[in-house]
Amino acid sequence: MNTKIVADSSADMIALSGVPFEAAPLKIITADKEYVDNAQLDVYDMVKTLQSYKGRSSTSCPNQSDWLSAFGDAERVFCVTITGTLSGSYNSALLAKEIYEEKHPDRRVFVLNSLTAGPEISLIIDKLRELVLDQKDFDDICNEITNYSRETGLLFMLESMKNLANNGRVSPIVAKMAGLLGIRVVGKASDKGDLEPLNKCRGEAKALDTIVEYLKALGLKNGKVKIAHCFNENAAKSLKELILKRFEKVQVEIDKCRGLCSFYAEKGGLLVGFEKT
Repeated sequence: MNTKIVADSSADMIALSGVPFEAAPLKIITADKEYVDNAQLDVYDMVKTLQSYKGRSSTSCPNQSDWLSAFGDAERVFCVTITGTLSGSYNSALLAKEIYEEKHPDRRVFVLNSLTAGPEISLIIDKLRELVLDQKDFDDICNEITNYSRETGLLFMLESMKNLANNGRVSPIVAKMAGLLGIRVVGKASDKGDLEPLNKCRGEAKALDTIVEYLKALGLKNGKVKIAHCFNENAAKSLKELILKRFEKVQVEIDKCRGLCSFYAEKGGLLVGFEKT
């Protein structure tokens, strides 16, 4: 059966081996320019420009046509979206599902609100790939991936929260904490999909140590960890070393944030997706 995995671009993925995959792009919008989060986006130029940009910025989710295009002609579609608290992507995908299934009554679409972004979504997609390749039943995959998504988490370290404040996602008071006197804000994606600041750390080294402590407290034991960085590879590598010293059997991967996640993480930021088992 023709099966496809689909996500929005908050997954930071362009391709997936073994299973057809497509990412529907979100957009980052300023008064001066619109950035489409696809493979052609110059992420560095966007991040550099936004650092000095003083106006309001916003994001735009894929519309129904974008999702329908991403679904293609697949008979089974498994779709994962960024948390619904940051974007209308989930609701848009649900409307596309209704249209698609009405037009093709013999086809099925499953849409998962990930309640997260970036590397945690990447973990979910990797698990979906595994379930699809195991040729599991559609309903079984839906149930298993829903349960799996409850056993993953996301931590973040931010040097700046300017874009989040400009976008109305955090208060200006909270945003001012990041970057002052070397302060890094460490936080997590809450169970409701909100961004939840947990700690203010003086300096990057302290912030990385704090992330490791939260990984332990939140349930990491022998699972997988994915680190996505916004032009801060050295910090990502240092965090990987700390994690492997603390958790010998954990598998750690490092990747770069693409457009949407770079907009929220900003230069120097880290996003850390992990399994809680």
